[in-house]
Amino acid sequence: MANKTHSHKQAVIFDVMYGFIPVTEWEEKIINSPFFQRLRWIKQLGFANYIFPGAEHNRFAHVIGVMHSMDQMIRSLGIGVTDDELFNPRSRSEAAMLHKSLRIAAMLHDLGTFPFSHAVENAYMKHGNARAERKAKGGKTKAAKELVNNHEHLGAFIIKNTSYKGGLTAILEEYGFDVQMISKIIKGESPYLIANQLMHSDLDADRMDYLLRDGHYTGMKYGQFDRDYIMANLTLFDAAGGQKAFGVRDNAQHAVEDFLIARFSWYSQVIKNQASAKFDIMSTYVTKTLLEYDLMYQFHDLLTMVEEKDERFFWWNDMYFMQRLQDVRFKRLVRDARTEELIEGLMYRKAPKTIRHPAFEHRIIHDSPEEKDRYVRQMSSKVREIENILSKHGTGREWILVDLPHKDVTFTKSKKSLTRGKHTSAKSLINDSESVKIVDHSGRPSLLVDRENTLMKHLSGFINFVPSVYASQAAIDLLRKKGAI
Repeated sequence: MANKTHSHKQAVIFDVMYGFIPVTEWEEKIINSPFFQRLRWIKQLGFANYIFPGAEHNRFAHVIGVMHSMDQMIRSLGIGVTDDELFNPRSRSEAAMLHKSLRIAAMLHDLGTFPFSHAVENAYMKHGNARAERKAKGGKTKAAKELVNNHEHLGAFIIKNTSYKGGLTAILEEYGFDVQMISKIIKGESPYLIANQLMHSDLDADRMDYLLRDGHYTGMKYGQFDRDYIMANLTLFDAAGGQKAFGVRDNAQHAVEDFLIARFSWYSQVIKNQASAKFDIMSTYVTKTLLEYDLMYQFHDLLTMVEEKDERFFWWNDMYFMQRLQDVRFKRLVRDARTEELIEGLMYRKAPKTIRHPAFEHRIIHDSPEEKDRYVRQMSSKVREIENILSKHGTGREWILVDLPHKDVTFTKSKKSLTRGKHTSAKSLINDSESVKIVDHSGRPSLLVDRENTLMKHLSGFINFVPSVYASQAAIDLLRKKGAI
């Protein structure tokens, strides 16, 4: 980080994607805090580097990029303030504080990221708050904080509960920020519709960064899109309740379609790449097992560490996770054949086998709960058959891992999906914060998926159903012997 001359002294960070990115003095304090520095030691794509060796980039660089993308979107929409106002800590007009708060929300949106990102987070979410009580200072007990065990809630907790020296709450409040508001922006619950769009939508600052960044570091070309053209064609329109919302001018409609297709391909080929996804599901299973054995920090332990400025929280990163695996393996703290084999696989890049069967095929299906349920039932039936064979004829070395994604891989939500289960009129969908809006030459907005000249009207009706089942070699051998695969 190098100093740069400005009317208000500021720092700049050089980013591989965007070049020099200026930061304010309070942003610099946040960046230099141990809570933020922790993100340097968490890879953006988890175990994807086992397949894409260049994917060593971290969450730290990503969130700086999201802040920069957020700033560019704000300025393109004309809702930003001048640099003099932005970098002046005494400038606290509504417009200045919104601009500043959006930048901060962007850079803090992944503050609570788990080691190895979503793979470990999924295990915490499945495990839940297993313990009902925890010890507080003085020996008294109190109920564990009831928070969803995910990175957004953990990040929001840090933002709101670190009012001690060096804590983010203290830094933010020193400069007049509303920590509740920043937390709401991060979770997409802000009273400002446009803030929710910029942080949580099909065309938000987060996706604007990670598609390009992940594509760059993996070497995959799927993340390429015309970012500058989209940025230049962002525009405001009037939404319900006197709110402002943003859309894209109709001349950039196809650029947005390319963006959505790029994300679909990226997610299908990188995140759900079977060769790398199997390591993620392995780490999810191992984490859940270690949580059950109380061999890894429980979620409420993390909250206590945050509250009490326990330095161990700052070390809760990828290295912590791998060190726990090494300890468990070396000391044989879990004497379970499957867990032992999975830990060895994660440490030395030994992947389980993929079971090939028609019930587990990846396929494009209609965005219909009925159709998806049919394929899920088909898959579940085959899984039960396999489990019965392993239970009856196995020796203990035969195991499987089932990966049924909880999140659909889509181009964008269809109009039918947006209204499913809701009392929502087509007109009110213009006020939906997630979907992309196209604004015509007269300033009238419409849903991208509702336009006659867009591929998305048709592609939004499909999802990529990507289940996978992995198995030990012993399980594969037994299943083949029994004619099950």
